Amino acid sequence: MTRSQPRRARGTVGHAYSALNLRLVLAGFGLVTMVIFAVLAVWAGVVWLGVVCAVFAVVAAVDLVVIQRRRAARRRESPGARHSLFE
Repeated sequence: MTRSQPRRARGTVGHAYSALNLRLVLAGFGLVTMVIFAVLAVWAGVVWLGVVCAVFAVVAAVDLVVIQRRRAARRRESPGARHSLFE
């Protein structure tokens, strides 16, 4: 079962350890930009840079999955609560 916060985190239910919504926006931005840079790098013939950007895009995609799982756990722990971008 996924928890909304990692074990031994310093945050509480009222004050989260991590701003999940902000992380979601930043990971989405990172995914989009790294995919664009990977395509442009391969198109320009700099394959090694394209591979590096593709690896970063995969890391951002995995982070998106982790964030969504924690957001779902947070919704289960406190149903009906509204969270801002920085909570």
